[in-house]
Amino acid sequence: MDRLEVFKDKKVLITGDTGFKGSWMATWLHDLGSDVTGIGLDPHTNRDNYVICGLKSKVNHISADIRDYETIFKIIEKVKPDIVFHFAAQALVSESYSNPRETFEINTLGTVNILEVIRNTSSVQAAVMITSDKCYENIEQVHGYRETDRLGGRDPYSASKGAAEIVIASYIRSYFSNPASAVISSVRAGNVIGGGDWSKDRIVPDFIRSIEERRPLVLRNPDAVRPWQHVLEPLYGYLLLCSKMMSIGHQFSGSWNFGPKYNNVITVKNLIRKFIDQCKKGEVIITENSKKFHEAGFLNLDISKSLYLLDWHPVMDEDLMVDYTLNEYFVNGMSTSDIYDQRSRHISEYMTLQNEVHR
Repeated sequence: MDRLEVFKDKKVLITGDTGFKGSWMATWLHDLGSDVTGIGLDPHTNRDNYVICGLKSKVNHISADIRDYETIFKIIEKVKPDIVFHFAAQALVSESYSNPRETFEINTLGTVNILEVIRNTSSVQAAVMITSDKCYENIEQVHGYRETDRLGGRDPYSASKGAAEIVIASYIRSYFSNPASAVISSVRAGNVIGGGDWSKDRIVPDFIRSIEERRPLVLRNPDAVRPWQHVLEPLYGYLLLCSKMMSIGHQFSGSWNFGPKYNNVITVKNLIRKFIDQCKKGEVIITENSKKFHEAGFLNLDISKSLYLLDWHPVMDEDLMVDYTLNEYFVNGMSTSDIYDQRSRHISEYMTLQNEVHR
């Protein structure tokens, strides 16, 4: 039995479908045979994954802001999705320092809006709410954070995600715990990389831009340790979780961590050295006191719950993660159909690795 066959012919709504992770999810669901509708803002650049994959012709995209409750309600009431994946967010720590109110409006109140719409409409059977590994109150502990650990955050972005988690938990307990209600979960992933992400102040897009502009990359926090993972790893976790929610039910409600293999938990400096070694390009400058704002020095997730209860396993090591990512960025001269086919091929190859784990 195909672990993801539940998505065939299902109506799936993705908020933030034009974003990095949302566009990859739209690609995967389209390949699985889902009828995909996306809600989101316009892409930021003509090189965003949504644009270069030609998803405009494959996804029913509706331009809308998740802060606009009435519009979101009308869209979902009309589309009548079976499943919702809520990706839409203000996803940058640096931006949250510049625009804290907007960050809380999008990440926290936007999440309230999606949950309220689900509560007040009847079609949705399952919804996966994507938050962040930064939702935890980071005390720089060595062992990974578990789903039951304290939520919080020093910077506005992290705090907005911690607040969103509290909102989700409240809605689950108050409205989505009886057998007839939709099944709701929240998912927390590590630092996700992959092709088509051109956000500012993210290490891999910054590295690729430095190569294109033939200048050294200045690392603002070179010794920070993060749980790096290719985008396919957490997305498969979200899909697998949702399939369990659809087929089994509220037993799989609640919060879930998705992180990489333990040897992928490395410093920013070592990650970029791996990129330079593989692509034979790039230069790094490490300067003292280069941080523009506070960032945690160490962050890791405990993924035991997903390993044992979902039978989900991260399968990509450092080399494969970097190799996929570089191939996905260096696509100059390729058509949108070729780029889409490359993404689909990577998904297929990734699933081959997953199937080998379960033989």
